[in-house]
Amino acid sequence: MRHPPDIEQPSRRWPSLLGLLLTAVCIHAAGAAPPQALAADPVRNARHPAANRQLLIPSGGVGMNALLMLASGSGPKPTLVLLHGLPGNEQNLDLAQAIRRAGWNVLTMHYRGSWGSPGGFSIGGALEDADAAMAFLHQPENAARYGIDPRRLLIGGHSMGGFAAARYAAAHPDVPGVVLIDAWNVGADGKDLRAHPETRATVVAELGDDFGNSLSGTDPAHLADEIERHADDWDLTALAGALATPPALIIGAVHGGGAQSKQLADAIRAQHKGRITSLTIDSDHSFADHRIALAAAVVDWLKRQPR
Repeated sequence: MRHPPDIEQPSRRWPSLLGLLLTAVCIHAAGAAPPQALAADPVRNARHPAANRQLLIPSGGVGMNALLMLASGSGPKPTLVLLHGLPGNEQNLDLAQAIRRAGWNVLTMHYRGSWGSPGGFSIGGALEDADAAMAFLHQPENAARYGIDPRRLLIGGHSMGGFAAARYAAAHPDVPGVVLIDAWNVGADGKDLRAHPETRATVVAELGDDFGNSLSGTDPAHLADEIERHADDWDLTALAGALATPPALIIGAVHGGGAQSKQLADAIRAQHKGRITSLTIDSDHSFADHRIALAAAVVDWLKRQPR
């Protein structure tokens, strides 16, 4: 595997010039973002304050644990569904809060079989769960109840969540935007595993390294089987044509899945259409030491989307 889900990668030595260029990209991204969304709380809106709503989103016959973070102010608002990775130790809640301060609603959730949501976990099931979350927010009664503008309902995710977001966007050309944060190309890693079966023990160990008690109904060996079984139909680069339709932000991590992110961005650009923004941040897969740069890049991109 090029980078195990949710696992911090060892630092690699990079030429100093490349490091300076990457640092400049991060500084530029941070400077472009609205300062109030990154470092200052908005003035409280007494009539329509920011609020959290706990939800149970139906998928596969059960209710997934979800939190809808509502931005302050009246009227329907743009909304981002933000999907976590595998298993989701990094939930990107600081990013969600920054996006909310910028005036967006944000939905975070736990897939079936993860972090207390009922059911059994699988990567294929997580894809279905992402579809279910978007369908839930698109329902007119839910959009009206929670102040969601369905014309500005975007999807994004980190690692495996980025994989799920990309799959959703490729299948739904009307989605107004997609945010891929060091997205995991599951199919590409499945092809590597298929071509090098001698690495299976290492892959299984990497998958199980940080599960803890977060997932139920599966184990690392079953997930490795699922990754290899879907190697062909889960390769994101094969979806480049479909992913060239919606506006896309692709952020890679130098010490994580940056190579996969660049490959996907290049494949989309090769379609000679679409509106894609991509950058690479000199950090690990969790962006552990560049959380502000990550938030700045995402908030700035969302700010520039049609309203």
